[in-house]
Amino acid sequence: MKIAKSAARARTRSLPAVKFEDGQKVTSFGGLVIFQRLFEQLGLRAALGGRCAHLDAKHSHYYKFGTVIHCLVIHLLLGYRKLRDADLYRGDPMVLAAAGLSRLPSVPTVARMLGELDAGALAGLREHNREMVLWRLVEEHLSRVTLDFDGSVLGTGRRAEGSAVGFNKNKRGARSYYPLFCTVAQTGQILDDLHRSGNVHDSNGAAEFVRRCVMEVKAAMPWAKVEVRMDSAFFSDEIVTELEALGVGYTISVPFERFAELKGMIEGRSRWAEVPGTGGAASFFEKRWKPKSWSRRSRFLFVRSEKKKQTKGALQLDLFEPVEYGQEYKVVITNKKERAGAVVSYHEGRGYQEKVFGEIKCQAQMDYIPCKRRAANEAYMLCSVMAHNLGRELQMRACPRSRGTTAKRTVLWVFEGLASLRGKVIQRAARVSHPQGRKTLTFGKNEKLEEALREYGVA
Repeated sequence: MKIAKSAARARTRSLPAVKFEDGQKVTSFGGLVIFQRLFEQLGLRAALGGRCAHLDAKHSHYYKFGTVIHCLVIHLLLGYRKLRDADLYRGDPMVLAAAGLSRLPSVPTVARMLGELDAGALAGLREHNREMVLWRLVEEHLSRVTLDFDGSVLGTGRRAEGSAVGFNKNKRGARSYYPLFCTVAQTGQILDDLHRSGNVHDSNGAAEFVRRCVMEVKAAMPWAKVEVRMDSAFFSDEIVTELEALGVGYTISVPFERFAELKGMIEGRSRWAEVPGTGGAASFFEKRWKPKSWSRRSRFLFVRSEKKKQTKGALQLDLFEPVEYGQEYKVVITNKKERAGAVVSYHEGRGYQEKVFGEIKCQAQMDYIPCKRRAANEAYMLCSVMAHNLGRELQMRACPRSRGTTAKRTVLWVFEGLASLRGKVIQRAARVSHPQGRKTLTFGKNEKLEEALREYGVA
């Protein structure tokens, strides 16, 4: 639709006068109402309070521990990072309404109470997160659940309690934590975590953690088929024996550096079969084999794929840049009975877990270490995980599945990240009023916002 130039141009360009007054019921986070509704449906505040009830009886604070955890989850959903950033929205009416408070706790109070959390409270928070994720899986009545296991480095940048110097590719020699996570491939949610110091190997405590996660899923969904994917750091007789005993399908990458025999098998192989669907770019062969110290043979898949070699030195400034290709090899151990191409595709799908880690670190601030106390840092990480999971839960409630099960076990919904939700819905100015005694949230006229709020059931 065409409009006149005079209608598009402003008649005045003078700067407005700026005033600050008490009693103005305006919010910068009007769209937070979609999460307020979700909190009420889940009974989140009461559930968190129940997990920390023993601490409320032990300590005499004005705020309850569950309330502080709830406020921290909201803080991360809003996109803030440091604890003291809460001062930027302290009087916002929608934040107060979502938290169920008339006044937010001060930053020193939050930091002090986070440091007073004990192992029982942290275990309770993990249990609540597991129950929330499992409830969604049960509601969807999935016939197959795929669990991905991997660790992620959380650099502390200082001497935080329980941290240690370990592997950190971004900053060598820095102290860090190295938690192990279990991710549900179908929803992209974190089911559980094992908090560890930064100087441990990926497999440290992994066998018991894997067993616990698998048993939790099987107890909640006895009809479902459970699958597991892992990288080469978890390859061991102990892990394979545990997975076989649990009766789950699995694939695990095999580390070449630990088994010289693998190199000889590849070099001595002359016939390779094409991996279906790759157009000849990948080929494979399989073999029943076992390392010398193992008691049984297993199915090993040897995969060869064509990859571009990294270009070093000056670039050729001509019409084209010549590309040289080389062969990349990998070996996967599995007990799955499907054809090799399906198994390889399934195993490659575990790369989505790295996207989940990146999203939680960038959009839910999981990579930030707020305190020197380990309990506080562990609670902050759990709040980041819950904020991410709540964002996924909100979208799964609003939209039906948009995908079917694929060979790579990709997520069954097309999700928006928390950053996208903030820009689209949450960070919207609104006015809070009470016409005829009913609380009302008034937004400026915007068709897209109205459509989004209607999608989430609040308009």
